[in-house]
Amino acid sequence: MGLLEGKVAIVSGAARGQGAEEARRFAAEGASVVLGDVLDDPGASVAAGIGEAARYVRLDVTSEADWDGAVAVAEASFGRLDVLVNNAGTARFTPIIGGRLEDYLAVVMVNQVGVYLGMRAAAPAMARGGGGSIVNISSVDGIVGMPAVSAYVASKFAVRGMTKVAALELASLGIRCNSVHPGYIDTVLLRGGGSSGFPETDPRALAGTVPARRGADRRNPGAVAGPMTPRPEVVSRSGRGRTRRGPGCARRTRPAPAGTRSIRRA
Repeated sequence: MGLLEGKVAIVSGAARGQGAEEARRFAAEGASVVLGDVLDDPGASVAAGIGEAARYVRLDVTSEADWDGAVAVAEASFGRLDVLVNNAGTARFTPIIGGRLEDYLAVVMVNQVGVYLGMRAAAPAMARGGGGSIVNISSVDGIVGMPAVSAYVASKFAVRGMTKVAALELASLGIRCNSVHPGYIDTVLLRGGGSSGFPETDPRALAGTVPARRGADRRNPGAVAGPMTPRPEVVSRSGRGRTRRGPGCARRTRPAPAGTRSIRRA
């Protein structure tokens, strides 16, 4: 039996990169998955490759209607919703001096507002089913920061904060909330170029800034599956400075080096 046997999940930003691998891993662990993205052809292709356990929906995470539609597809196709992974994200070059407001707001709308709308849409469906788990993908830059990408860093700090709030608000409904803070992962977003506004980047150069001197493998999204494995009741909400246990709370660990997770299971 897989770790997520019988669970139903929505994964945003699932057409490629980290989101696609999360969807594949969830299905391999026994979950049914609704893949959401604005890249329709790649997203539909990933869902088709997974098979009957997957559905693809167009999901612009800044759209309230799209979120409602994704939740409706999960319930209509698989009968319930247990898991939400707020994975969709974007980044643009937004230096303090010379940055453009339109670029800043575009990042915040996807990375921050999109996460809020996802939680708001999914929580009632999870509550109807007796509870669930929300995993918000933040970043190591939601802990430390990085020059020239103020909007990205601000949005990832916001995801971390919203996760703490959601954990406290939703605990009584049996809904756990966690943020995951990956280091540098070799994806299209990281490499830059095109519409991202980033210069083209060699991931090996960024990996040199991590203590282990390597980036993460997008094909191993175990940190995302972890909060939904057996005995998850002590895994919810990133904690620092105090130790808490129980629904909606985290077990505190020592601050982790850049590029590592700051939450572990008991």
